[in-house]
Amino acid sequence: MADTRDLAVVTGASSGIGLELARQFASNGFDLILAADRDLGEAEQAVRADGGTVVQSLQADLSTRKGVDELYQAIKGAGRPVAALAANAGIGLGHAFLDQDLDDAIKVVDTNIVGSLALIHAVGQDMRSAGTGRILITSSIASMIPGTFQAVYNGSKAFLQSFSFALREELKDSGVTVTALLPGATETDFFHRADLDDTKVGSSKKDDAEMVAKTGFEALMKGEGDAVAGVKNKLQAAATRVMSDSQLAGMHRGMAEPGSAN
Repeated sequence: MADTRDLAVVTGASSGIGLELARQFASNGFDLILAADRDLGEAEQAVRADGGTVVQSLQADLSTRKGVDELYQAIKGAGRPVAALAANAGIGLGHAFLDQDLDDAIKVVDTNIVGSLALIHAVGQDMRSAGTGRILITSSIASMIPGTFQAVYNGSKAFLQSFSFALREELKDSGVTVTALLPGATETDFFHRADLDDTKVGSSKKDDAEMVAKTGFEALMKGEGDAVAGVKNKLQAAATRVMSDSQLAGMHRGMAEPGSAN
């Protein structure tokens, strides 16, 4: 296969925002390496239907260094520079922190933060050496709100949001851009996997994943620092700037407390 198209890597690509990001890249002329902790067969078919050639897909646990190393070796094996990295892999976890299994809480940190850092560190060094590249980090509106009944998840997204702007500043003269995507509640299986089905946020109407991905892709290609997806979320983001952390934590209780859907 002739390497006539730029190469993009998308993690968490089996469904939801990650799959829709992959479809955005494919329909805009990129080849792809897809990674997720679940089977990627259906995702590959969907991306191919959008005109993209999936160079490779890899099922790996990106919460572990082993999984990240496997993905990085697949990237190096492609023999092509990565033009764009969408670090999208992430998981959530509902319920009160002291009621959660500690291993589950640590898995959130390992997936959302540690795995993302390891992958960005490896691919980012290659981009900096090449003097070009784009990095998209899936943050969240949750990064702006103390996450009552989602404390570890929101904390992990707050870390990523801060990290993305710090890294962006460090790379500002390198030819590598860093963009943070801030979705709100989006129509994916995230809330079911996080055991949030019986919460107000879990049962409410959510944003369309394709819209969110398109917002992120366009911001990435423009080299913007961040992108909040959806008018409602932009209003919510603005509100966080005038409310105290205590008020925001109370507001989040109303959305994420178990049983609040009733």
